[in-house]
This record gives sequence, C-alpha cells and structure tokens, in this order.
Amino acid sequence: MTELKRVSVIQMTSGDDVESNLQQASAFVDQAAEQGAEFVALPENFAFMRREGTSFPCAQGSDGEILSRVRDWASRRHLWILAGTFPELIPGDSRVYNTSALIDPCGNLCALYRKIHLFDVDLTAEGGDQLTESASVAPGEELVLADTEFGPVGLSVCYDLRFPELFRELAARGARWFAVPSAFTPHTGAAHWEILLRARAIENQAFVLAPAQCGNHNPQRSSYGHSMIIDPWGRVLAAAAEEPGVILADCDLLDQEKQRAALPCLEHRRLPGA
Repeated sequence: MTELKRVSVIQMTSGDDVESNLQQASAFVDQAAEQGAEFVALPENFAFMRREGTSFPCAQGSDGEILSRVRDWASRRHLWILAGTFPELIPGDSRVYNTSALIDPCGNLCALYRKIHLFDVDLTAEGGDQLTESASVAPGEELVLADTEFGPVGLSVCYDLRFPELFRELAARGARWFAVPSAFTPHTGAAHWEILLRARAIENQAFVLAPAQCGNHNPQRSSYGHSMIIDPWGRVLAAAAEEPGVILADCDLLDQEKQRAALPCLEHRRLPGA
C-alpha cells in the first residue's frame, strides 16, 4: 500500500523582465498540472533576477502583482504552489526581503518565509564570483513550517542549505518536506549542490524539493541548474540538467513513515538542545 503525492519542481532562466518571467512560469505550472502534479515549486527569483549591484524596481508586498498571479495559477489549477522567492518591499528601507511564499489550491497565501542567511561571498580566488546579497537584501529572522494536507513543509532559500541547524530545527518541529528554491552559482553548485541536498534529506528523513535557476541571466550572473527531488533515504527521484523545464516525481509518504520507524535517528538525538 502506498500514499503517493506527485510533486514537481520548475527550473528557469529568469531575467529582469517580470512579465516575460511570469509568462514562462505560468506555462511551466500548466505543464506540471497537466502531468498530475499536486504541488509545484518555483525557483528563487523566479519573477525577477536582477543584475548584481542594481535595485529591485518590482519590489512589492505580498498583495502585489507577483503573488496575485501565482494565487490565480494555484486556484485555476487547484494545486499547491511554492512561489520560489520574490523581492518583498520593506517600508522605509532601501533593501528588500528575499521572500518565499506558499499558496494553497484555493489561492490562499499560507506562509511567507524571509531568507535568513544571506550570500555574502568572495570566491574569486577559487575561480568563482563575488556577491554581496546583504547590500540590497535584509535578513529574515523566523523559521517557517507550513501545514499542508501532505504534511508539514519547512521553508528555506538557497544559501540556507549550508546551515544544517535550520533544517534540524524544522524537523524537530515536525517537517516532513523541505523546500529549497535556489539560484546556486555554477562554481558552488558543481561542488556542493547535490551533496548538500541529499545530506539534508538523509539527516532529517525528509523529502527535499529543490527548484533552481539555470543558465545565463545576464552578462554578470549565471546559475547552476540541476533542480532535484530527493526522498528521505537520499535517493534522487528526479533531476534536471542545465536547461529550463519541469521535472516530476511520486513521493511515497508511507515509505517515509517506514523509514523513520526502522531507523528512528530523529528520536535518538542526545546532544543538548536536540
């Protein structure tokens, strides 16, 4: 006996044309829905990928055009949608939040998560990029666990993936799924993306949905791609390559229960605070 949930993650090459990005995202959501997806996850910056050092002209609140469009897709197709991230306006601040949103099948906004860990790195000596997310993005402060009909979903964004304590705390609060919308750089992605995703799944016996940006966004910015869906045993159920598109997988919730019962590592924690 199984209890399968068909999920989909979408890979995109977003640019700085919001309308073009939204049209592409809508088409991919429709494609996933037509293939039976019940939960669709979009990548980080799905509606707007800025050039490094520039502003966010489309910064807006959760009642703005970006999430309004996503709510319409969710209600029209009657499915859950993770709106990767959008630039959330902060009144009185020149910065924005990099915010992920979860929308239910009726088009209701169920959860907002503001990215906590910001990507301030200088990897030029390693052949990579220099990026300072905190110059234009303010950090969030709260962990977010969203209740859904297929189990609690822990929300995260991209660089959060390198902080296992965030995922462990979400698991301790009951997370059965992790959403990790991302725009990993090619340099860090090739070295660490799959390893980190599978580690977070195995450590916490959770499904991981990792929709990613891919390809060249502009002359200064490119992303690794390789979106993935991973099961609680660390198996890659579906993986994209380096082009935009849709991947799907059937996630077995009863198998997750069996794995947690057979190997109850989450119950065996003994360190202080565990």
